[in-house]
Amino acid sequence: MTEVAFSDDSRIDIRDLLNEFYSEPIGHSQLGTFASVAKVPAPYDTLLDHHAHMTVTVESHYGEKVNVGVHRCHRSGAWYSREITLVTERTGRVVQYGIVRLDTEALDEDVWKQIESQSTPLGRVLIEHNVLREVQLCGLWEVQAGDSLADLMQLDVGSQVYGRTALIYCNRTPAIELLEIVSPTSTWDA
Repeated sequence: MTEVAFSDDSRIDIRDLLNEFYSEPIGHSQLGTFASVAKVPAPYDTLLDHHAHMTVTVESHYGEKVNVGVHRCHRSGAWYSREITLVTERTGRVVQYGIVRLDTEALDEDVWKQIESQSTPLGRVLIEHNVLREVQLCGLWEVQAGDSLADLMQLDVGSQVYGRTALIYCNRTPAIELLEIVSPTSTWDA
């Protein structure tokens, strides 16, 4: 695994995100095998290589809203983590897998409570609450799906998918670390 430098004051180590739900080293392979890449092929490039919320990106790509499915979550002090999928509202298609790790103290109480309710995708919550935010792309990843990722995304084990790590600044504070992997169906449904 590669540590991805972001800026002088922050970085995202993909291992830290994976360790939220998959212990090293065996657990990581249950999710998948990750290789850092400089570029991803089309249409993954437009889905991943940007500084926008994935909620907005996949909704625009599929032409329908997405709902969040929270598979696991836990809290440790001020840090809250969850493993999610985004599913299209009308067609029920799994379009994204993610691990989210956020600092609850960096968010206003009403924003945090809506995120904690697990009823709305994170990006939509931040947008609806007009949180001053900046999404920074930290790294792109080629992923070979392991058993867990294949199950959650309805893929064959070994399927090649692509993802990214990103950091969201909320009100100028690094607050949310993300691993986001998009569905391979994206390549056929542009």
